Amino acid sequence: MRSTHAGPRLRVTEIFHSLQGEARFTGWPTVFVRLTGCPLRCRYCDTAYAFSGGEFLSLDEILSRVQRWPVRHVTVTGGEPLAQKDCLPLLQRLCDAGYTVSLETSGALDVSAVDPRVIKVLDLKTPGSGEAGRNRYDNLEYLGADDQVKFVICDAADYQWMKEVLARHRLAERCEVLVMPSHEELPVARLAEWVLADGLPVRFQVQLHKYLWGDVRGR
Repeated sequence: MRSTHAGPRLRVTEIFHSLQGEARFTGWPTVFVRLTGCPLRCRYCDTAYAFSGGEFLSLDEILSRVQRWPVRHVTVTGGEPLAQKDCLPLLQRLCDAGYTVSLETSGALDVSAVDPRVIKVLDLKTPGSGEAGRNRYDNLEYLGADDQVKFVICDAADYQWMKEVLARHRLAERCEVLVMPSHEELPVARLAEWVLADGLPVRFQVQLHKYLWGDVRGR
């Protein structure tokens, strides 16, 4: 059912409270606002349920739901949140409300208009994802020291590709770089050993929430 509130509205799949499972704020209690829709179809996608459906909510309604939990951190994710133009005013409202806000976005859509207070977590798609051709490398120009680039590695070929991109764009000099294995596809220890052997300036991670609760919705 459509909201009757005036002003910007977004199609929202879910709003939930959990521990942040990845990126810099891993482990922090966080409210996640998962927006509906995504133009990508990554082979390993674990949120295909967010491709369609959801409900239309105004910014006021979203803020009201976020405020149900006593947290400092809010993550806006998807799907691909920037596929909805009203994601930008939502990010601004969350920052204005005093939250530490992060945006989980693919490398496929323009991030230049994102509020500078928002921490951008840019997921550059590897060849193993099937969507590497969608990466917008000009987005890297809009990343600062508080932002992060994430690589999800499926196999040795992805790892070699990541190393080339890391060096070509001098990513570690721009922002923090995160590397994680595709869950249950690449052995965790194998990727860790590659990173250590090469002395890469990256932060190795796993998806904490999947080890705590498994691959379930709303966690």
